[in-house]
Amino acid sequence: MINCFIGYSQTVITDENFDKKVTNGEAFGDEEYSIIVVEFWASFNDANAFNEWDKLKGCKYYRVDISKSPKAKKEHNVRTIPHIIIFKDGEDSKHFKAGIGFTLDATLEEIQEVIDELLQESKF
Repeated sequence: MINCFIGYSQTVITDENFDKKVTNGEAFGDEEYSIIVVEFWASFNDANAFNEWDKLKGCKYYRVDISKSPKAKKEHNVRTIPHIIIFKDGEDSKHFKAGIGFTLDATLEEIQEVIDELLQESKF
């Protein structure tokens, strides 16, 4: 499988381009990236951000700063950060939410397992 990104840059998306990036734009027509992983975060909690995004395979990865994307935050019921949502073909498929300590309990392996399962579903 192909890594989400080559290199170490992340793309931060906002309310203005959220739908295009995640639900109806660049994901379709590109079988390689039917899975989009979005992390909602805030700079004040950067220490608890998901830092293994470059190890995810078979997906594209974006970050959303909740202070610049209140519409997306509300639409996807994001209440704590970090909060990771996995989209398949534009559909909101799985959430990984931070607990009361604003830390994400999900591991890289757990997130990758969901991605792999969703990719496997696409083969049928």
